[in-house]
Amino acid sequence: MGGDSGDDDPIIHFVFVHGASHGAWCWYKIITLLDAAGFKSSTVDLTGAGISLTDSNTVFHSDQYNRPLFSLLSDLPPFHKVILVGHSIGGASVTEALCKFTDKISMAIYITASMVKPGSISSPNLLNKLEGEEEICDYTFGEGTDKPPTGFIIKEEFRRHYYYNQSPLEDITLSSKLLRPAPMRAFQDLDKLPPNPKAENVPRVYIKTAKDNIIDPTRQDQMVENWPVFQMYVLEESDHSPFFSVPTTLFAYLLHAVSSLQR
Repeated sequence: MGGDSGDDDPIIHFVFVHGASHGAWCWYKIITLLDAAGFKSSTVDLTGAGISLTDSNTVFHSDQYNRPLFSLLSDLPPFHKVILVGHSIGGASVTEALCKFTDKISMAIYITASMVKPGSISSPNLLNKLEGEEEICDYTFGEGTDKPPTGFIIKEEFRRHYYYNQSPLEDITLSSKLLRPAPMRAFQDLDKLPPNPKAENVPRVYIKTAKDNIIDPTRQDQMVENWPVFQMYVLEESDHSPFFSVPTTLFAYLLHAVSSLQR
């Protein structure tokens, strides 16, 4: 969890949500920059991710997966709002939070993330490109091999290509020690929300990654076209993990996006 931004009111408070297999740890460069600049920042490990003590093979529903995020938001002081930032499939967690805690969120920022308008018919889950690819992913069978898999993780030899093709080697090494299988069952619930006009009134920002090997830039454009945003930025030199590959540019875009709330 990051440090406070001081006593100024309103406090600019960022809350970061990781994507599949990652955890709060992946935001360490961004949190460092925000803390140094005097902003308040928080990160969460969703259930079964990061240092969560729960086995991801036992996480079957999105509400269970997102519980740490929902707990953080529900515990915020009255009238305190946050900038909610999601990466990859974490964008679906952001949208669920946006619908459940609309009054707690002043802006939602999607970083090469799943962004599906509540009530719309979503296209296949953005991780479908990887799920079912036995050559690319390892699967875990928490209920036995005679049942569908309960978790998946990209094989180590493919991680650089898909996640980190523009990222520093030391960050790839770090991630190799910390990635965990993602809960497949919980992901099947994501992006299936009823219409929520109130949530649609919260400003949304999309940050596109131009050298992404998981979510093709064209796919990112389609999501924005299907649910237009308040602002859009493009990280021209970023892979799927801009918090590693272009942290200072991502930091600058985050600050530029939230500056509009203070005008």
